[in-house]
Amino acid sequence: MPIDLPHPAAPAPQMTGIQRVRAFLDMWLVDHGFIRDIYWNLHEVAPGVWRAAQPGPRQLRRAKALGVKTVLNLRGKREDCGSYILEREACEALGLKLVDFPIRSRSPLDKPTLHAAVKIFDEIEYPILMHCKSGADRAGFMATLYQYVKGGQPLAEAMKKQLSLAYGHMRQAKTGVIDFFYETYLAAHAKSGIAFLDWIDRDYDRDKLDASFKENWAWGILVNYILRRE
Repeated sequence: MPIDLPHPAAPAPQMTGIQRVRAFLDMWLVDHGFIRDIYWNLHEVAPGVWRAAQPGPRQLRRAKALGVKTVLNLRGKREDCGSYILEREACEALGLKLVDFPIRSRSPLDKPTLHAAVKIFDEIEYPILMHCKSGADRAGFMATLYQYVKGGQPLAEAMKKQLSLAYGHMRQAKTGVIDFFYETYLAAHAKSGIAFLDWIDRDYDRDKLDASFKENWAWGILVNYILRRE
C-alpha cells in the first residue's frame, strides 16, 4: 500500500517578545514543562536513537550536543501549544529537522499509520530524538517498534525494556492498549509464524482489538486526571 510519510514541520513564524513569553508560560505551566525541567525522561534506545518527554529549548540544546539531527514529534503539530511553538523555533535555530508524526496512546493505530511508523525508521536522518509529552507511552511504543524492526531484538524483550513503569508507562490504564496490541501480535506469531506487517495487513482489526482491551478504572483516574497524560 502507498505510505504517506510525515514531512518536516513548516518554518517557525517570527514571534514578538510578548508572544514568546506567552508561549513559555503555556509550555511551563499548562503543558507541565516545569516537571520536564526537573526530569526530562531522556533515555538511549540504541546508538543514535533517543526517547524523551517533550523538549523545551534548553533540552533541545542538550539534544544537539548529543549529536541529534532529527526530532520526531509524536504529539503532532499543535499551533496553539507553547511547547510546540518553542520547539519548532528552537529546532530551526539549532539546525535540527523537526518531523511531526502524531500517534495515539489510548487506542490502537490504524494500518496506514503502523506502516508509516515502520517505514519512517528507514527514511529519517539519524541520530534521532523521538518524544511525546511525558516520554512514557507513545515514545515507548515507537522505541519498542524500533528495537524490534530495526534492532533485531525479540519483540517480547523490546517490550520489557521499553514499555516499563521505569519510564512512567502504566499498562493497567488505557495506555496499556499499547502492550495489548503487541501481545496480540505475539500470540498470532506463536501460532502461525506470521510476519509483523503481514499480520497488520491480513489479520489486524483495530476496532476489535480496541474493544477487547479493558483498563483498570483506578489506574485510569491516575493517568487521565491526576497525571493528565495525553
